[in-house]
Amino acid sequence: MSMKEAVLAALKELVLPELQVLKQGQGEINATLTLTNKRLDDLNLHLADQSRRIDDTNKRIDAIHSDLIKRIDDTNTRFDAIHSDLIKRIDDTNTRFDAIHSDLIKRIDDTNKRIDAIHSDLIGRVDETNRSIARLYEVIVRREEHTDLVGRVRLLEQDLAEIKRRVAA
Repeated sequence: MSMKEAVLAALKELVLPELQVLKQGQGEINATLTLTNKRLDDLNLHLADQSRRIDDTNKRIDAIHSDLIKRIDDTNTRFDAIHSDLIKRIDDTNTRFDAIHSDLIKRIDDTNKRIDAIHSDLIGRVDETNRSIARLYEVIVRREEHTDLVGRVRLLEQDLAEIKRRVAA
């Protein structure tokens, strides 16, 4: 046997069984790889479906977000309109209050002038009444003095008549 045959026989004995084990292992790995690739394909399909669902959900979220932003903007516009209307109404009410206030101040001033005029008139009347009472008092006092004088004159006349009668007697 030649060296070549001996090496070939040794290789067949040592390497061929190992090659057979390696081929069998590689077959198992290929089978596992095929199953793993199938599982990866299934996972990729599932992930693609989930990605599509996520994209659909994001689109719905974006649509809802846009709708909510529009509604908030519409609400803010309504608030602004209501705010402007309320400010106008408050300003109108304040203007009316100012007009009423001015009118009331004028009326109070007019009433105070009338009260002052009535007060002055009443003071004048009281003074006039006091003067009339003073004059009346003077007249009453004169009447009393006159009555007293009349009485004294009668007494004097009686005394004089008595004296004349005594003198004549």
